[in-house]
Amino acid sequence: MNFPLDSKMECGMLGSKGERKSMNILSKDRQAQIVNCLVEGNSIRSTERMTNTHRDTIMRLMVSVAEGCHNLINEKMRNLPCRRIQVDEIWTFVQKKQRHLNALDDHNRLGDQYTFVALDPETKIVPSYRVGKRDLRNATAFLHDLSGRLANKIQLSSDALVAYVDATEEAFGLDVDYGQIVKSYEAEPVGPGRYSPPHVTSATRAPIKGDPDFAHISTSLVERQNLTMRMSMRRFTRLTNAFSKKLENLKAAVAVHFAHYNFVRIHSTIRCTPAMEAGVTDKLWTIRDLLRESN
Repeated sequence: MNFPLDSKMECGMLGSKGERKSMNILSKDRQAQIVNCLVEGNSIRSTERMTNTHRDTIMRLMVSVAEGCHNLINEKMRNLPCRRIQVDEIWTFVQKKQRHLNALDDHNRLGDQYTFVALDPETKIVPSYRVGKRDLRNATAFLHDLSGRLANKIQLSSDALVAYVDATEEAFGLDVDYGQIVKSYEAEPVGPGRYSPPHVTSATRAPIKGDPDFAHISTSLVERQNLTMRMSMRRFTRLTNAFSKKLENLKAAVAVHFAHYNFVRIHSTIRCTPAMEAGVTDKLWTIRDLLRESN
């Protein structure tokens, strides 16, 4: 997982006294209210209106909480008893889409960005994630982080991203059963339906390393997690102006989301939180608990 420690660049300066509240004088209830708004898919400006708290203060709070959430996940997600892991990447962008970047833009920080996500289909826990470009370097760092959190040899499933083959070899060596699911899509004509997802025409399972169980070579559940992310983080919602203006903003939102997802949000399938199902904690956390543990 990756998260910037320097939050000073993250937000603008607070406004005049009496107009804007500093983060350090927000009550715990107000902080919990703000974080709850953010993890339920509200934008910064809608959260500003609902909580009567200036957007700069909201951003400062999110960055502060996100750093703690990153450290919390990094500490708690260890020695996990997962048997199978599905991985996928979800797209968004920072400031402008890739095709609008020019020679003066920082192509590493702006344009298309992907969040790599690992999901245990049994406990629903997300042990690892990474925000960055969809390339070999980030795929390798992501899988290295994942491999260090697991107690057992796992079966790994991914899509057909070429970078995963070398990244898996680098991160797991021979200690993994790895398979890919390769999907073919029909071409979508440009027209009224161009915003609909393309139709899958075929899907084949391919063993890549070790002896994976063909029945469990799948990315369906981690792809469903993509919808959870888009519904829970406004900056991932397509066709809006709520996209991230800075890479640090995106990383902060993702860190808060996954801490809330793992420890606070009850999953409808398992009827408890993923952290409880995986044995990471024995109790249901509230947002107040999350704020306290991430301080």
